[in-house]
Amino acid sequence: MRVVAGELGGRRLVVPAGRDTRPTTDRVREAIFSMLGPIDGVEVLDLFAGSGALGIEALSRGAARATFVDSARGAVTSLRANLATLDLEARAEVIARDWRSALAALGGADRVFGLCLLDPPYSVLPRIAGDLSGALAPLIQVGSTVVIESDARTDPIPFTELGLTDRTDRTYGTTRVTILR
Repeated sequence: MRVVAGELGGRRLVVPAGRDTRPTTDRVREAIFSMLGPIDGVEVLDLFAGSGALGIEALSRGAARATFVDSARGAVTSLRANLATLDLEARAEVIARDWRSALAALGGADRVFGLCLLDPPYSVLPRIAGDLSGALAPLIQVGSTVVIESDARTDPIPFTELGLTDRTDRTYGTTRVTILR
């Protein structure tokens, strides 16, 4: 896997061993960032970060800072290695916790993100969507964008708790990309 474009375009990323992490493919990352357009200076939240490919892609394309959240030890190890190799540590924060406690801590710190990238395990997303939307809502504001990867073989999840009304859904193989603005 590699960074698709931007200042780090072409640089390789390491991914955790095993099948617990499903990295976003180059094709899907390219599609996401093409739909998003310019993200210069944006503060990014990469939730369920895995190797960090989505957040690193955002940093490569001009995002100011990224906060990465994942609770899997192998994913966090790969993520930290990628940030170090790409010299992104000064522009990144890694939170090695489950999503609920991480979002609670971020909300308590009055943090707001212009771009939230959510790539949870496909099998888990339908069960946590409501709680996830509610926990994420205080971390976004008018003008924020939320990108969600989900299984294209299941019904789209509404995410109405976020209060974002502009919705775009695209399918790439078995991956559905939902962009909420």
